[in-house]
Amino acid sequence: MLTIQLQQLEFFAYHGMYESEKMNGNNFLVDAIITIDEEKQILYIDQTVDYVNVYDIISKRMQIATPLLETIAQELISTIYAADKRIQSIEINIKKLSPPIPDFKGTVAVQIKKSF
Repeated sequence: MLTIQLQQLEFFAYHGMYESEKMNGNNFLVDAIITIDEEKQILYIDQTVDYVNVYDIISKRMQIATPLLETIAQELISTIYAADKRIQSIEINIKKLSPPIPDFKGTVAVQIKKSF
């Protein structure tokens, strides 16, 4: 089993349900954890998941304003899996760093994991 991880990818985007989020935007952190079953020695990029391609998928999707982080996470899983069917599982974590909640200290996040 091989795990490829892209961690704490930083994005500024306009995701959210509230008008202030749609106008002002927010900072987000995204983690992607991908597993494949690879027992042979990996010598070439086509023997593994290309994390540059995964980053490109995530980056492009994060720029499309969407009300719910859950929607983004589900779509990322579908798109990443479509790019490489050898994937056995994908976990996506999206964290909103400054949620529009009065007197709130902390972050909010969604996490979705899917096995294939």
